[in-house]
Amino acid sequence: MIIRDATPDDAVAACAVLRASIVELCEADHRGNPDILGRWLANKTPEIVAGWADGQGRSLLVAVEEEAILAVGGLAHPNEITVNYVSPRARFRGVSSAMVAVLERRAAALGAREIDLLSTETAHRFYLARGYVDVGTLAGKFGTAASYPMRKTLLAR
Repeated sequence: MIIRDATPDDAVAACAVLRASIVELCEADHRGNPDILGRWLANKTPEIVAGWADGQGRSLLVAVEEEAILAVGGLAHPNEITVNYVSPRARFRGVSSAMVAVLERRAAALGAREIDLLSTETAHRFYLARGYVDVGTLAGKFGTAASYPMRKTLLAR
């Protein structure tokens, strides 16, 4: 597996991973509610995802194995993880952990001393196990019951 910067040509496959991850793996968040899913998936189109790969104040990364995209990660420069979704077929293989590590290194290279994100209920324990802590007030993004503002201090270079 390699993790590399996404290109606009990756948009269709990356979008499919984002959507499958949300629908299949984030049941604790959307609870099968079509209104929540509709709001959450509204900006997960190939056209929008291609725009995220423009490198303009952000990075979009993909984890790739044998030409298949396994995960998609995004960073708003310099220090906010905006997306981190794994393909259901790659879950529990360490792909998300590897993606977070690369996003953290990218943030540190951009001068960030800490990194922020808004975690789903599904991923909350995942981020706690990687040194993130809860900060701020719970939010209900897209109509979900809880989204967790989280932060991690990055090691000095």
